[in-house]
Amino acid sequence: MIWAALLLVAGLVGIWWWTAARRMIRQSHGPKVDPRPGRALLLVDLQDGAWCAPRYDDAIRTGVEAAIAREVTLARHRDIPVIALKQQVAAPVARLIAPHAASGPLAAPFQGMADHVVTRWAEDGFETGELDNLLDVLRVGHLRIMGQDGAHGVARTAQSALDRGIEVELPRAAIATADPERFNGVLEALTGQGARRV
Repeated sequence: MIWAALLLVAGLVGIWWWTAARRMIRQSHGPKVDPRPGRALLLVDLQDGAWCAPRYDDAIRTGVEAAIAREVTLARHRDIPVIALKQQVAAPVARLIAPHAASGPLAAPFQGMADHVVTRWAEDGFETGELDNLLDVLRVGHLRIMGQDGAHGVARTAQSALDRGIEVELPRAAIATADPERFNGVLEALTGQGARRV
């Protein structure tokens, strides 16, 4: 009897784990947006806990930091809003799945860059609806997306933007990825769906 109860509990924990993991990586689907004139820069997952994880070497980190700094400076010059998209890992199971994406402030090189901060807990930045609402208020129809990781958070967010009819640009020099080969495949798929690689 005790073994049956333990197996049942283990099965329920397994289902809970699988459901949480699937929800973290799934893509959201929102309504198509009407054409909007505005542009915005979107910085993905640049909080301290994620950016300072030992997945990138110093050369990659330095190059991406410099590219993002240039992009933000240009955006400021053109009065383009900068939005930081931060991963919020609140659920215990999510902390086990994504331990390096811990909540926290933006990493030191990116502090003070964002005009707006949007928090979400899945890879897809549109998952909570908060980013949809902000882009609607700002009348943004064109996103320039950068940050990390190119094969995960950046890719899922770009895909959801494209699905909503938002134009997407991906500046390769301003995107870090732990798996360049996979990111190249993702980048090819996104450009095939209308994203611009710049």
